[in-house]
Amino acid sequence: MKRRQWFAFSAAGALLLSAGAALAQSYPSRPVKLQVPFAPGGTTDIIARVISEPLGKSLGQSVIVENKAGGGGIVGASETARATPDGYSLGVATVSTTATNPAINPKTPYNPLTDFTPIINIAATPNVIAVHPSFPARDYQGFVNELRRNPGKYSYASSGTGGIGHMLMELYKSMSKTFVTHIPYRGAGPALNDTVAGQVPIIFDNLPSALPFIKENRLIPIVVAAPQRLASLPNVPTFKEVGLEPVNRMAYYGILGPKGLPKEVVDKVHAGTVAALKDPAVRRRIEDTGSVIVGNSPAEFAQQIKAEFDVYKKVVDTAGLKLD
Repeated sequence: MKRRQWFAFSAAGALLLSAGAALAQSYPSRPVKLQVPFAPGGTTDIIARVISEPLGKSLGQSVIVENKAGGGGIVGASETARATPDGYSLGVATVSTTATNPAINPKTPYNPLTDFTPIINIAATPNVIAVHPSFPARDYQGFVNELRRNPGKYSYASSGTGGIGHMLMELYKSMSKTFVTHIPYRGAGPALNDTVAGQVPIIFDNLPSALPFIKENRLIPIVVAAPQRLASLPNVPTFKEVGLEPVNRMAYYGILGPKGLPKEVVDKVHAGTVAALKDPAVRRRIEDTGSVIVGNSPAEFAQQIKAEFDVYKKVVDTAGLKLD
């Protein structure tokens, strides 16, 4: 390489390093948006609002939660993918937006493995099938027997087509040889509202958003997707216990940004989230929802996203699942 070219490359490298250092020192200099790709009231919204205030304190700027529902999370996730990679527009990553929806929907306008910068997985949560109290069964065996006796009679609500509730219920249906009609909503909040009101008899939802209604006996839990029985629902079996281990998958809620997010920004948001998760009050609020704190590294979260996408892509291909 010629001496002049070497100096030019060295100067360019020095400029990039100094720009990165300056960004690390100045970021954030204004409020940061944390996009929730679902309507208010669901688990994604709950986790985002629990973490936003302490994360904002760690960063020294407000972290503002914004909801952008639609397409089972695709609309909001697409907005995050298209955002300027400067750290001021982040999003909450879920299994629905980074695994199940892209796995089942070939028209998803982003690649979950290449169009985002994973930062941290905040928490993992169980999932639950619950029914309205008017449903003629209150335990798993009665539930599955009722569905088999009356194929097509019942419907179930989910947070949206291609979401984790939709995909897991469809997998459950194929494995249990039952048929229930899917009613997709623009988020878990609206889906829960209609199920609690008796408009839809069944819901497959993340536990944190359904648990308050279960505790009030406004919903009856039937079976959970969790590593073992939950302390909050000791009498409710897991899918593994009823012989359906492939359905026994938890959800996750993490923070990501658009691709190309500078490492300095990633490191700062990651450190701020880890600091927030060390606060006993924050941990308690998350764990009280039935969730498990994760707080992994950006590389570990990226590997987790890929692993979940691969699992659901195989589910879609094996079961021949199609969009409604």
